[in-house]
Amino acid sequence: MLGWFALAIGLFALAGWIGSSIPRNRGWHEPSAQDTSAVTIFVETNGVHTALVLPKYTPQKDWSETFPLSDLDNPARPYTHVSVSWGEREVFLNTPTWADLSPLALLHIAGVGGTGLLHVAHYVRPAPGDDIRPLRVSTRQYAAIVRRIEQALPPEPVGEARRHYSGYGDYDAFYDARGSYTAANTCNQWTSNTLAAAGVKTGVWTPFAGGVMKWVPAG
Repeated sequence: MLGWFALAIGLFALAGWIGSSIPRNRGWHEPSAQDTSAVTIFVETNGVHTALVLPKYTPQKDWSETFPLSDLDNPARPYTHVSVSWGEREVFLNTPTWADLSPLALLHIAGVGGTGLLHVAHYVRPAPGDDIRPLRVSTRQYAAIVRRIEQALPPEPVGEARRHYSGYGDYDAFYDARGSYTAANTCNQWTSNTLAAAGVKTGVWTPFAGGVMKWVPAG
């Protein structure tokens, strides 16, 4: 039994490597350095999970309108960016660390699926590094990323604030989101789908964080 399970895991990992190596939007290139209208975003990872880090205020979008500072325990910092990622509700809300995720819960989510949830963290001038890599996009592409994230949210109740849940610290919060999390539709696939919808080059199927980050040059 364990042998079959190990084989299944190995085949899944191989499929993820192959799928993430096949490009979408093959002909895409970052805007030139001379294009002053381009928007710099970041793709970040903790090795397991990926997120898109976006400027808080641009002519295309004021993220404080969607994710207000009043949702944070510490709204007073001079936040400049928001980090947006999608994931599984129970894991986000009830699993403080990856060590707390039980194998049975993981199998249930991978096989049956789980409810989607958005995690939004607010940053102050994030510093580029190997785990948070800058990526320049055109204003049109950035607007497409904005639309894609907005489409991940259910309609806001008329006359009511969008429901949110406490985050891991005083700078983040969770929000209800559309979609179901499965082994085929992971948090990292959501990141690459969001980039691909804007025309950015990324992998076809990216269940793992490395499959997303391989398309974003470091440094």
